[in-house]
Amino acid sequence: MAKAQKQEKSMEAALWEAANKLRGNVEPSEYKHVVLSLIFLKYASDRFEERKQELINEGKGAYVDIVEFYTQKSIFYIPENSRWSYIMSQAKQPDIALKIDTALYNIEQKNKTLKGALPDNYYSRLGLDVSKLSSLLDELNKIELTKDKEQDVMGRVYEYFLSNFALQEGKGKGEFYTPKCIVNLIAEMIEPFKGTIYDPCCGSGGMFVQSMKFVQSHNGNTREIAVYGQEATSTTMKLAKMNLAIRGINSDLGEIAVSTFTNDQHRDRKFDFIMANPPFNQKSWREENELTDDHRWDGYAVPPTSNANYGWILHMVSHLSQNGVAGFLLANGALSGDGTELAIRKQLIENDLVEAIVILPRNLFYTTDISVTLWIINKNKKARTVTQNGVMKKYRDRTHEVLFMDLRQMGSPYEKKYIELTDEDRTKVAATYHTWQTSIDEYEDVPEYCFSAHLDDIEVDGETVKGIRSKGYSLVPSKYIKFVNRDEDIDYDTKMKQLQEELTDLLRQEEQSKTDLLNVFKELGYEIKL
Repeated sequence: MAKAQKQEKSMEAALWEAANKLRGNVEPSEYKHVVLSLIFLKYASDRFEERKQELINEGKGAYVDIVEFYTQKSIFYIPENSRWSYIMSQAKQPDIALKIDTALYNIEQKNKTLKGALPDNYYSRLGLDVSKLSSLLDELNKIELTKDKEQDVMGRVYEYFLSNFALQEGKGKGEFYTPKCIVNLIAEMIEPFKGTIYDPCCGSGGMFVQSMKFVQSHNGNTREIAVYGQEATSTTMKLAKMNLAIRGINSDLGEIAVSTFTNDQHRDRKFDFIMANPPFNQKSWREENELTDDHRWDGYAVPPTSNANYGWILHMVSHLSQNGVAGFLLANGALSGDGTELAIRKQLIENDLVEAIVILPRNLFYTTDISVTLWIINKNKKARTVTQNGVMKKYRDRTHEVLFMDLRQMGSPYEKKYIELTDEDRTKVAATYHTWQTSIDEYEDVPEYCFSAHLDDIEVDGETVKGIRSKGYSLVPSKYIKFVNRDEDIDYDTKMKQLQEELTDLLRQEEQSKTDLLNVFKELGYEIKL
């Protein structure tokens, strides 16, 4: 029999294994920043060397140390003592941590777009084991991050590390990363082809990265998109800036890392698209007497201090442009909360802002195993014609209608205990949503999958279908989407006879196995007498 071929480790997996050697003398919360900063340093230096050689080949050797000749190509200028070749020449020295800190500092000073993006004095402060750090540098040195332009090697490595950090940190942590399949679903539904994109809790910037990839995959122009965001945690904001910088995505993430609620750094801006994954069920997000007269709640009740879900919703609504669309994730509890939450939800529905509610499968997130909801908020549900990426699209009037979708039967296993939505899943969901937006004649309600609900009761085939008002402004999809009771179609007698035959067969097999076992022991001279 031929030997099974040994599966070759992927580049990302080999690098992850090498990076893992740093564990033990680096706190988990710091670890990702240490590793990803080194990957960034290698990538930025490789890109610099490529551009430098390009200038020399063009006969422009006299310009190789002029910063503008690099920035005009969205490449960072790397000072001599910050270049990867220099770092590797010093990799075995006892002060290599200090040299890396100095390299990152000098790169940031030379490139304005990296202001506040790179770690400050991390490596010296953490007291890293020199041999382990050197080993990681050696492993990184083997990888050509810029060689394959089509495959986006750097992006692959960065996403692999971010997702693995989220997996490692486990439940309750990892807020810096939203699984790619979920971000892709939001992008495919709200279609951010042109205009401004905003994320008020941007984490490591994944929403922006996948939005750009969505536009590129549909032959759109990423230069027609402007990115804005905010992040409360300083180290995570640095991750976002690095993540965007390595892909040449210009962004405005505000001057400092701070809570969006207490210091909205884009207060006066309106955005065409909002994509977000706010912290679920955030408690004590404001003091009892804080933000009670905030302009973001105008026309609504003040969101309760016990849960920030509706604070996030109203914050995003306040930032939408006249035709703006938002796609964001919330815990399912926001669909049916009472008291103040009910009052706000009722007003959102009466104001005709809620366009779609999509229940997602469980175990999509690395940080929680619960099923969560994707909300689509649309400031303009009236009939209109829009040109998107050169294609004219006619929207029908969806006034006082909400599309409910249930995706809990979708998804494929991933990393043993997790689920991810496949390309086919996302294509189906986006197609259903866009068909519903454009042609009610082509759209069809499907039991256990989708249902188009109205605000008021309507007559369908002589039957009264209860509307959202009649159902107490609940947005729980199961109150609208039809459930198929498969038990009604079961022939009880036939089913019981089938089970009888199966059980009889199993008991016979068990009896035969018992007899065979007793015979074996008897033949060996060790008869078992029962």
